[in-house]
Amino acid sequence: MDLELRQLRCLAALVDAGTFTDAAIDLGISQAAVSRNVAALETALGVKLVARTTRSVALTPAGERAMIHARRALATLDELAREARAAGGTVRIGYAWSAVGAHTTEFQRRWATELAPAELRLVRTNSSTAGLAEGTADYAILRRTPVPAGVEYVSCGEEKRYCAMSSDDPLAARRSVTLAQVAESALAVDTRTGSTTPALWPEGGQPHKFVPIHDVDDWLTVIGSGQARGITAESTAHQYRRQGVVYRLVRDAPPVPVYLAWSKADPPQDRQKVIDLLRGLYT
Repeated sequence: MDLELRQLRCLAALVDAGTFTDAAIDLGISQAAVSRNVAALETALGVKLVARTTRSVALTPAGERAMIHARRALATLDELAREARAAGGTVRIGYAWSAVGAHTTEFQRRWATELAPAELRLVRTNSSTAGLAEGTADYAILRRTPVPAGVEYVSCGEEKRYCAMSSDDPLAARRSVTLAQVAESALAVDTRTGSTTPALWPEGGQPHKFVPIHDVDDWLTVIGSGQARGITAESTAHQYRRQGVVYRLVRDAPPVPVYLAWSKADPPQDRQKVIDLLRGLYT
């Protein structure tokens, strides 16, 4: 199959303009060129995409399906072109649950000042590497030690631990709680990306039941319904407020480490600047 970008653009222009003549005007090419490109696309795909009449054109059912994919492809290519043209490119920082919590806004502001013209994009990806392994992030904010051998990381700070519970939980009236008190209820945990594991409690003092969840939204739903409590980093408590869920400091829990990670195979050039920026926020 031999598809060309100009063929997809001609089809999209034809659909948007409604006629070959108007599509040619919009693209700045001849009407014959539009017709040739659409015909070539039909030949490459082996289906008729456009039903032509003397006055108008309309997509066939196959054309409707093809147009959905064509617009996605064009949007992806346009995004690629925008990033390539950007003076400093776009830097994607992935995170699984929360970015840097209360520091997120200040992080974005300082980035614009200290790391311009590179554009910052925060990307939520609920995986163990927050997008590094998937190729959707250049850096990742992690709150558990990365497992993959292909990931490098440094510690940038620490966050306090908070217990999330339903607003009618018996502990909700307290200003802070202990690990032992939290363990009196079932605990919702994300085993892929969460910062809480059974090792947080001494042997024999762990919660009687662990409820597996898949992401922060699932976690909040389970907790809000009163089915379980949860322990999380301070950043989650700041970033995810939901009616019916309250957060209380766990006063005897160790802090959650915050790591900045990147791929060993393709380390970003300005990583020391990013490390210094994050450490400055947590200091």
